[in-house]
Amino acid sequence: MTSSVNGRVLDEDMDNQIVQAVCVEDGIGVVSGSIGMSDFSDEILLSILRYVSTSDLVNNVSRTCRKLHTLCYDKTLLTTVTLSEEYTADDGAIRQVLKHLSNHVQSLSLSGCYWLSGSTIDRLIRCRSLVRLDLSGCRVTSLRLSRLLSSLPLLRSLSFDVSPGFDSAQLSGEARDSLSRLSELRQTVLTPSYGVVPCCSSLFSLQLQLDITREGTSMCCQLMMGQSSVPHYQQLEEFTACLAPGEVNQTLLLLYLAVFSVRVPERLRSFLVSVPGPNPAHWPAASSLAHSLVQHGDLEALQLPRSWLDATSLGRVLLSNAPKHLNFSRCPTLRQTVIQSLTGTGVRDSTRLVSLNLSGIGHTSNYPECSRARGEEELVAEAMSRLVICCPNLSHLNLLHTHYHHDNAHTPGLEANTHLCTSLSKLTHLRSLALPACALSDGSHTPSPSPSPSSLLLGLRKPSRLGLQTYRPGSEDSLPREGTSGLGTLLAGCPCLEVLEITGPGFISALPRLEPCARVCVDQRTCVNARGVGDTHVAALRGFRGLRRLTLAGLPGVLKGTGLVQVAEHCRDLRALSLANLGSLKTWNYSAALLDTLRNCTQLTQLRLEQPYLVCNGAFWEALSCCSRLRRLCLISRNGTFHPAAVVTFMECCRDVMVCHMFLGGTLVACRTLQKTLLDRFSVERPALSVVIYPLLHEDLPLVIRDTPLPLLDQLTLFQSRVAQAPPSSQLGHQRAKRQLANQSPSSPW
Repeated sequence: MTSSVNGRVLDEDMDNQIVQAVCVEDGIGVVSGSIGMSDFSDEILLSILRYVSTSDLVNNVSRTCRKLHTLCYDKTLLTTVTLSEEYTADDGAIRQVLKHLSNHVQSLSLSGCYWLSGSTIDRLIRCRSLVRLDLSGCRVTSLRLSRLLSSLPLLRSLSFDVSPGFDSAQLSGEARDSLSRLSELRQTVLTPSYGVVPCCSSLFSLQLQLDITREGTSMCCQLMMGQSSVPHYQQLEEFTACLAPGEVNQTLLLLYLAVFSVRVPERLRSFLVSVPGPNPAHWPAASSLAHSLVQHGDLEALQLPRSWLDATSLGRVLLSNAPKHLNFSRCPTLRQTVIQSLTGTGVRDSTRLVSLNLSGIGHTSNYPECSRARGEEELVAEAMSRLVICCPNLSHLNLLHTHYHHDNAHTPGLEANTHLCTSLSKLTHLRSLALPACALSDGSHTPSPSPSPSSLLLGLRKPSRLGLQTYRPGSEDSLPREGTSGLGTLLAGCPCLEVLEITGPGFISALPRLEPCARVCVDQRTCVNARGVGDTHVAALRGFRGLRRLTLAGLPGVLKGTGLVQVAEHCRDLRALSLANLGSLKTWNYSAALLDTLRNCTQLTQLRLEQPYLVCNGAFWEALSCCSRLRRLCLISRNGTFHPAAVVTFMECCRDVMVCHMFLGGTLVACRTLQKTLLDRFSVERPALSVVIYPLLHEDLPLVIRDTPLPLLDQLTLFQSRVAQAPPSSQLGHQRAKRQLANQSPSSPW
């Protein structure tokens, strides 16, 4: 609708842009006519414009003609504005948008806009009608935050990062008054600090992301002595804390929760705490929290570290409530309690549950090949079948790092040969699913493992491949059936699945969070059934036609990768693809199929590829150039190679790529040279460009990871499951947001 030459916008007749011939039969002849966009009603045009980004509405579409100019500034389009991850918008474009929105916008999100300058953030002072503001991922100092809060009297929801150097003492009196009226606060804490929590006495929702990597525990002790005025959360309804690895983060969390030992908020309906690592710190007030949750009985969402509650206390909490979201990842000892409560009479109303995470502990989930004894990490078929029956409205389910070995023996009370996938196929509302690789196997086609070779022949005898089935693309009209009958029923029962993650037991990413990269053993053990999941099973996934995100990791049974081609050809809406350690770890045996896959991924916007031996030559970058909509790219390979000239050519072809993270082999000089070349050549036209190229095995890699924008680490670079990690949508927060926007008006200071 708009064309531009040397910065001048040429207005063209809107009717000439979209003209459609119309034929009308009146019994005598055919009358031809035309309909232009100017003939559309305002309601239709507004419905179309809702799919256009706010930046394009203000800077481009509004300049097309007078009618669109008027509609682009309709309050229904500008009241709630999201500029998050608008990679193509530089500071000038964002300033222009804020200039035009200052009198309209009430809810504004700049989350993840890490490239914006401080002067652009200062423009928010003019948006005095703001009720909700999200600045997470932006650079905000304590002085700048003080000026913003002093100018936004209607603000009720705030999200920002507490960076090193933040000092709450620099907040003005007007800023503190504004904070005292906040009902929602989300802080990403990057330094030991309470942030602005002591100033927020009316909070209904507090969300914390603790990601401290530099300071030690002694800083938290000083914090405890110097800033002890944390409020008692009298009105708190939602508490969320997501921690990065490190003892300092757990220590700081206990300081935030110290007041719970005195009094647990009576209105608390959502309590979500995620602590990584095998030994989370003990919290003395956990029993008081459990007693309060049992007493009030209006719990909506719950997540706890495994050491905070025992099975008996958890059973009492579930018995008195009807939650919508439960997350007990890394809690194998509590999994059976959760399942028994949901399948029996241990939950007041299990049909309300829509999100469930029962994933196990990844690094300890290697299944004993010679034993059929059920352990903490194995899913029981009959229990999962009853779980599906009792929780029919599940939309998000995570079972990663567990085991399911299908047994053809008849189980009393169940239909013969009931497969886990067959049970899951009854979840017609399922939208996102994370499964262990062995859950895709039918079991009957997996032979028993051969005896281990003697010590004299160890390393000399070529290991036999067990249960591998190579899919040969010839019968495209029907899905592969051999060994995939259970998967076939899942395809038929859950056709609307959008997010799928398949991870082999024991898979560990080569890119750590804070520790130096260790050399992962190429002979990583896995269960027998997982080794039998290969190209045939991957090809069967093409039946999920609406798939938008796909993750495949730790699948040694993939031989040629031909199933990936089938997925790419049939799942045309695929937007995010993550592949890690497929096939043999001693070579890259699916390279040819991957190139064909990339040529068919025309809608792909994000790619994460991890393999010990990646050959990123000219052919690879040429195939990747077919992904014309690609925006974010991450390559990880300890022995990988790259061709610098081909990388530059790829960046010239795919002009939407704003994130290029490569952790491969090669020398430090070669990596730094390519990184500098890309930044010097493309930074001007791509203000949000993030290029990180570094040797994977270099000892300084943790320092490089720390300096990478946190939103990019969480969304792309670091391997992690995203299924059922958080409530799909906070019902409390959604209702509260609607009330905030409806009740506030520019003329009212409250």
